[in-house]
Amino acid sequence: MGQDHSHDHTEPPSDPALRVKALESLLVEKGLVDPAAIDAIIETYETKVGPRNGAKVVARAWTDPAFKDLLLSDANTAINSMGYAGRQGEHMKVVENTDTRHNLVVCTLCSCYPWTVLGLPPVWYKSAPYRAQAVSAPKGVLTEFGTTLQEGTKISVWDSTSEMRFLVLPQRPEGTDDWTAEQLEDLVSRNSMIGVELALTPAELKVIQAGESS
Repeated sequence: MGQDHSHDHTEPPSDPALRVKALESLLVEKGLVDPAAIDAIIETYETKVGPRNGAKVVARAWTDPAFKDLLLSDANTAINSMGYAGRQGEHMKVVENTDTRHNLVVCTLCSCYPWTVLGLPPVWYKSAPYRAQAVSAPKGVLTEFGTTLQEGTKISVWDSTSEMRFLVLPQRPEGTDDWTAEQLEDLVSRNSMIGVELALTPAELKVIQAGESS
């Protein structure tokens, strides 16, 4: 386990958050806002806009050995050098997946999450079942996400806190030696940077892109 908690972030929503929720409920009730539209916007920031920052960090680490060394030794400096800084992005540590080690990130008592590189935290990340199972049965969690590791791969579970937030550096997929950093970004998902999935293979990316264009 990476870090022990010395705090409890299970707190009531802030006053601004409560006001936003009340306003949203009122607009929905009066038929002025479609709940599906709100969900779509949130989904965009959860899976597309926010995580693109993290994808750029990972892709650069895959193509720039000096940057990768800095990222693993001093994540804050490396990430800040790319312009990704701000609240919820402090105290970062990057852990690297290898052929023999796979990393998984959880926050057992709260939802500590590096917003600057991953966007909004997904609902499942904040759920009690994920928090509990990631610690007690991490292999089972990976199976639920359809992730299969090589035989003998050890799993390390890192418990994020406000004092230390973790980001997984997934392995670079095979068959991408001639890819640019910009091309590689498309292989990096939010889930791969949390550790519940692997980076996409070129074949998997092609299937996704084909589905989006159809």
